[in-house]
Amino acid sequence: MINVDELKKVLNIDINDASYYELALTHPSYNGDAKTKHRDYERLEFIGDAVLGFVCGDLVYKNHPNMDEGLLSKLRSYLVRKESLSNYARKMHFENFIKVGHSISKASIISSNKILEDVFEALVGAIYLDKGFDIVYKYLKGILINDILNANVDALTDHKSKLQELMQSEQRDTVTYVTIDEKGPAHDKTFVVNVLYNGIVLGTGTGKSKKEAEENAAKSALDKGIL
Repeated sequence: MINVDELKKVLNIDINDASYYELALTHPSYNGDAKTKHRDYERLEFIGDAVLGFVCGDLVYKNHPNMDEGLLSKLRSYLVRKESLSNYARKMHFENFIKVGHSISKASIISSNKILEDVFEALVGAIYLDKGFDIVYKYLKGILINDILNANVDALTDHKSKLQELMQSEQRDTVTYVTIDEKGPAHDKTFVVNVLYNGIVLGTGTGKSKKEAEENAAKSALDKGIL
């Protein structure tokens, strides 16, 4: 069982039905050890993702009245991406409450953006079902509002897109991304990617996913200013 009193302090919410939060903090791997079925966060994650998307969109729209729809969409996507949600979860130390199977260590939970993202969304779903929309809106606003108000518009365009736009402006062909190395165990891999143009390496990046590594490779190329 989760420590409800400690979770109340972390969430700053009075919990009515602790069973929602118990589910939200149960990783699917726990079912194998406990010999249970479908007693994990996956369904709550589904509804939490929907609530999060709406609330984030509403907050972005209301707090940036002069931002066009393209940037509004990019800002919302940035705020609800895996890296952002997992960082919010780390700040609130959700890893201290998550129940997992014996095969997953606490260190693996802390380092896993995927698990922490899923739990964050599942807890949003739990709060919504337990306390209603107004409470979950207030909860998410408290987490998101500073990042929304202080958004760096220039940073919203991803580096891969920036690099591609620059190549097109120079009337050059597209770049390619090649994974040159994979390190670490299956549940915690690090990828190394080169971005190339006509066989020439423009930049190299690493990341916990190929997408992140490609983004960092594009940033490396842009930072060099060699185009």
